[in-house]
Amino acid sequence: MLWIKSFHIIFVASWFAGLFYLPRIFVNLAMITPGSVAERERLLLMARKLLRFTTLLAVPAVGLGVWLWMGYGIGWGPGNGWMHAKLTLVVLALGYHHACAVLLRKLIANTCQRSHRWFRWFNEIPVLLLTAIVVLVVVKPF
Repeated sequence: MLWIKSFHIIFVASWFAGLFYLPRIFVNLAMITPGSVAERERLLLMARKLLRFTTLLAVPAVGLGVWLWMGYGIGWGPGNGWMHAKLTLVVLALGYHHACAVLLRKLIANTCQRSHRWFRWFNEIPVLLLTAIVVLVVVKPF
């Protein structure tokens, strides 16, 4: 079980690293001056590759987490309300990941109307999610 837990933590940390950086690329895309085609294309290429890589990291992170939860019974039984809260936050993280994919498609199509300031705030969401998830898992407050 410790091997599974170790790889789960590694994949979660790697997945969130991608979720931390992808919106930073969006900030830069929102700040491009009109006519900077090469810069825009380079940033879009980086964003597409990072989203693909981040998605590949999310799959084993979630899969190993489900294995720990279902296979080893972590978080089952009374006094494990923290697990329900954590699972809710994981679903929100998956939704955030999906929202990044939708935003990237809009940025590629040049139909995204969001400002760089909006993307800066959007970039803070995974930090809050990861913080809350780690606190729930370590502290187990309820």
